[in-house]
Amino acid sequence: MNKPLSKYLYFFLLLLINANYSFAQLGANDSRKVVNFNSDWKFHFAYDIRKQPEKVNVTLPHTWNAEDVLKGKANYTREAGIYEKSFFVSESWKNKRLFLYFEGANSVASVLINGHFITEHKGGYTAFCIEITDRVKLGEANNIQVQVSNASRTDVLPLCGDFNIYGGIHRPVSLLVTSKDCISPLDYASSGVYLTPKVLSDQAATVGIITKLSVTGTAGLKLKADILDAGKTIVSSVTNSITNNKQCKQTISLKQPHLWNGKANPYLYTVNISLIRNGQVIDKVTQPLGFRTYHIDADKGFVLNGKYLDLHGVGFHEDVEGKASAVDSADLNKDMELIKEIGATAIRLTHYPHGKYFYDLCDRNGLVVWSEIPFVGPGGYTGAGYLKSPALESQVRQVLTEMIRQNYNHPAICFWGLFNELKLDHDDPVPFLKQLNELAKKEDPNRLTTAATFLDGSQFNEVSDVIAWNKYYGWYDGEFKQIGSWADKTHHDYPQKPFAVSEYGAGGSPFKHVENDDKPDADGKFHPEEWQTRYHEVNWQELSRRPFIWGKFVWALADFGSSIRTEGDADGINDKGLVTYNRAVKKDAFYFYKANWNKEPMLYIVDRRNTVRHQQVTAVKVYSTAPNVKLMVNGVVINGVKTDDFRTAVWDNITLQKGKNKIEVSSVIDGKLLQDSCEWKLEN
Repeated sequence: MNKPLSKYLYFFLLLLINANYSFAQLGANDSRKVVNFNSDWKFHFAYDIRKQPEKVNVTLPHTWNAEDVLKGKANYTREAGIYEKSFFVSESWKNKRLFLYFEGANSVASVLINGHFITEHKGGYTAFCIEITDRVKLGEANNIQVQVSNASRTDVLPLCGDFNIYGGIHRPVSLLVTSKDCISPLDYASSGVYLTPKVLSDQAATVGIITKLSVTGTAGLKLKADILDAGKTIVSSVTNSITNNKQCKQTISLKQPHLWNGKANPYLYTVNISLIRNGQVIDKVTQPLGFRTYHIDADKGFVLNGKYLDLHGVGFHEDVEGKASAVDSADLNKDMELIKEIGATAIRLTHYPHGKYFYDLCDRNGLVVWSEIPFVGPGGYTGAGYLKSPALESQVRQVLTEMIRQNYNHPAICFWGLFNELKLDHDDPVPFLKQLNELAKKEDPNRLTTAATFLDGSQFNEVSDVIAWNKYYGWYDGEFKQIGSWADKTHHDYPQKPFAVSEYGAGGSPFKHVENDDKPDADGKFHPEEWQTRYHEVNWQELSRRPFIWGKFVWALADFGSSIRTEGDADGINDKGLVTYNRAVKKDAFYFYKANWNKEPMLYIVDRRNTVRHQQVTAVKVYSTAPNVKLMVNGVVINGVKTDDFRTAVWDNITLQKGKNKIEVSSVIDGKLLQDSCEWKLEN
């Protein structure tokens, strides 16, 4: 082979390897580039130190636990894995800066470039960003190696919890290419831009802007802020000369602000922050902006933009069957559609900060968000969620700071969560929690702090601005209606402390059924769908009558992985979801909430999957937004029934015939015919 051909082949192969990134096409005069860095990784476990370890090709996000947790093993793989990737750095980037941005590597990640250690990051649910400018070789292929461990440690959150710690680089990675002077991506991996909107009146608003900078000098540098409305028209601008090479503070005014008003009108502005040198934009960051006011009254609940808003929704874990936490935008879009269908106004993102994409979805869809750190106690299990250890406390502070700074500009977020189900049988966490609350208020004095406890009493009442309880009356113990009497007593005992119900729910299988009201064993294998349905009917009836409860959060949107669970249809699954782990089946309770929370016309026969019956006389129950529903059984019309205040219509004492029975219901809403049907078989 002649030398010219060899040279051309070499460059062709380099371009082919990096085709997904188009690195060589980025010019030296371009401003910031965000390059997808998710393809062409190789993975192997760290214990394999042979000269030629067995490596598999993976695309990020990735976890090594996607399959083993489905086997119901409590000791799922919690160890270290190594991710490797080769990437070409164009010589056109000679005067650029390069950063790697990891949205999440669970739980401890060590990064090496060309065999040299760069940094370690602790915490799997917040982003981290590192500069690699001086560590890469221009015009050559470079190697990155990331060793990730999800092994249990006492200095990394969470110490315990009723969910799985999926190991791997389970969220996307990007390569940032900026000018030498730039808006800093290194401030706890935030955008570097902090927007603090303030509604002054219907006629005016202001936005305080702090932009973190990484510049060598300030001569000739300016910072311009543009506010764009939903139609992408600039409605306000301000430009300031930069005098401080660390940060720039600006204030911008806006006339007649259009409010972000939850689901009713989730109006979003966009803010472009441009770093300018001698009239040329050399870096730019874009962030969402929403104007809203809110507060909580201990007697009247949550008030958004001066009007009461009933906050009801779900707790949400990010994992999905077959992928675990390595989900993509399609998975998250599907879950958001479920949340919208059910009619939720709020969501509790449990039990850790979620990925950026989902916060964006919440902004755009008007959901009020509670975002929390993975400071999780054992709840009803063993273990300590907190140890009075300087190393652990430092990591908790780090994660809280990262969560707040990385998500500061999302208007959907109204609550920062400090902990979930900590106990008092080890080191007392209360003094540290008070310090943690002070840190949260220092980082963001404009949002409320909250926490979720399951311990009755006032032990945690002074820790956060507002508080919430996880309650399961009628599942683990007690009766359904007790949640109402508990709420009244709590409101009486602590009249000045606003509180929510952060979790309530019951296990349920759409494949297990009963025709009686016998309470199932929560720890057993038999979790009939009918009990879960009845649980939610009565619990919601009690909660909905008490507006002083500022939020009501069903546990949970979907079944999720929890290796310690040995109950329900499958080991390793918490089956309290309103939909199944694979999102294929919406349980009856899902439709109960849809009827009560979503105003769209709907009609649904309850207990439909209980297809084999043994009792000849039964009831037919329907959820519907229609005021009247007509029933036919085996072609015979039964008198119509009015739906009650909870969108439920019931026909008692319906006699089934031996063999197949056709159940049909219909109603009319605004001239539109709604119909539903199912078939039940009566056996002796």
